[in-house]
Amino acid sequence: MKKPPDPHHRHRFPADLISHAVWLYHVFRLSFRDVELLLAERGVIVSYESVRRWCLKFGSAFADNLRRRRPRPGDKWHLDEGVL
Repeated sequence: MKKPPDPHHRHRFPADLISHAVWLYHVFRLSFRDVELLLAERGVIVSYESVRRWCLKFGSAFADNLRRRRPRPGDKWHLDEGVL
């Protein structure tokens, strides 16, 4: 049985770095240029256009995982205060 193909195949940067850039963009709602600056502070020179392309390619699966982990409204709602 064959393994599924690696989606990060033929990218210049390792998969961990790409995942970190996409995580920064989606979790903290930063701009592509902000992610570029944060990576530059860590010594990784990457353009904001690369970050944009990574977010387009890998971002939907990452955002789906974030949505799945978000708590859903249930039958019970707990309120701190009630004002009538």
